[in-house]
Amino acid sequence: MSENEIETNPAVDEDRSGDAAGQEESFASLLEKSGRSERLAPGQKVKAKVVSISGDLVYIDLGGKSEGTVNLNEFVNGDGIPSVKVGDEIEAFFVNVQDGVRRLTTMVRGYSPVSLTAIRDAFDAGLPVNGEVKREVKGGFEVSVGGVRCFCPFSQIDLKGGREGGIYLGRTFPFKVLEYEENGKNVILSRRAILEEEKQARVAQLRETLQAGMDLNVPVTSIQKFGAFVDLGGIDGLIPASEISWDRSARPGDVLAPGQTITARILSLDWESNRLTLSIKATQPDPWAAMAEKYPVDSRVSGTITRLAAFGAFVMLDPGIEGLIHISNLGAGRRINHPKEVVEAGQLVEAYVLAVDVAGRKISLSIQPRPKPQKIVLPESGIVISGVVEKVMPYGVFLKISEGLTGLIPNAEMGTPAGTDHRKMFPAGTEIQVMVTDVDATSNKVRLSRKAVLDKETQSEYHEYVESARQTDTASGGLGSLGDILRAKLEEKKTAE
Repeated sequence: MSENEIETNPAVDEDRSGDAAGQEESFASLLEKSGRSERLAPGQKVKAKVVSISGDLVYIDLGGKSEGTVNLNEFVNGDGIPSVKVGDEIEAFFVNVQDGVRRLTTMVRGYSPVSLTAIRDAFDAGLPVNGEVKREVKGGFEVSVGGVRCFCPFSQIDLKGGREGGIYLGRTFPFKVLEYEENGKNVILSRRAILEEEKQARVAQLRETLQAGMDLNVPVTSIQKFGAFVDLGGIDGLIPASEISWDRSARPGDVLAPGQTITARILSLDWESNRLTLSIKATQPDPWAAMAEKYPVDSRVSGTITRLAAFGAFVMLDPGIEGLIHISNLGAGRRINHPKEVVEAGQLVEAYVLAVDVAGRKISLSIQPRPKPQKIVLPESGIVISGVVEKVMPYGVFLKISEGLTGLIPNAEMGTPAGTDHRKMFPAGTEIQVMVTDVDATSNKVRLSRKAVLDKETQSEYHEYVESARQTDTASGGLGSLGDILRAKLEEKKTAE
């Protein structure tokens, strides 16, 4: 027996030959159940029994009459004693076929010892190796893998590329062997490839678990002007600036800090574009919900002017709550061309609430309190009143009857000949007596008639003259003069008009 050979157990060998058919059937059955063919792919994991140990190789049963080999040094402990024996069941990864022999390795990330041969096997099988980052060199880092000097470019040390060597030096990471050339003299490694595979696995898992509407406790990874990025468990999500706070004036850096853990709600998941959007605001009560109760109409409030616009000034009442003082409500009764004529940003002002629109998220304010509406007393139909011409329109004349009340005299009720120019005949400010012909209490509209007043005056004069003529005729003892008196009075009336 050579010194490199390990004596095997004859009984085990006999059992192996006796059970060959059973093992073949078992392995074939296993292959059928798992859907795996006997042709192994590089990196494929198998579970098999050790059938013999000879020289520096461990032979394992791959089913049927097929065997594979694993280097014995992968099982040697620090004392130089093999930790494997015939009959043990081991897990191994297929590397390749060399000289008609199927070569496998037990190398598992982070555990198995690595040699130059193992690096080559890892390259062939696409398996990872562990390496320690020794020092920074031109273009990347020198990495020691089981004592073998390898090279990792800057672009392959991390997902975003790393040129700050201090955070990697002296640390051990799993690497993928990208190139194995010149019998191991030129070995190029990539940690990025491992991280990308892990990220894809995490993304696949997260796609199964994450849903829009979920609330998550997540750490903030970075702050940008447009928002903040958070870690969702290996992939980044974005909280836009508009979703960080109800206070629209707050900047991301004012509210959040890297490393801070916050609660955010998932708004949308766009896996195709890798855009995961979250919101802090969505997890907090909407401050607008209580605004109508907190700021009732006509109440007096105070706040700081945040910005000026041509149409008015915005006032901060609460975090995230702004009210607007329209330019028409800034001048305290006088006309202004721009809000800057009376106020400036940063100024503390007191104002009065005119209206609260919760749905539209608007609060209207005024520097002056809103005038209290006066109670309008409507006249009764049929009475004669006086008013002042307010304006003349093509269809009639508007007459101001009292404070806050205007009535309309239609042209047909003016008592003037057709075609009369009412603008010239009744300029604004002219006092006119009219009769109230119709009153609409719902809309506070009053319809008037000048013609009715004139007709009433004519009838009154007629009755007056009739009575006067009757008395004169009675006194003279006859009625002959009555017609003459009426005709004279009518002529006098026409001349006056």
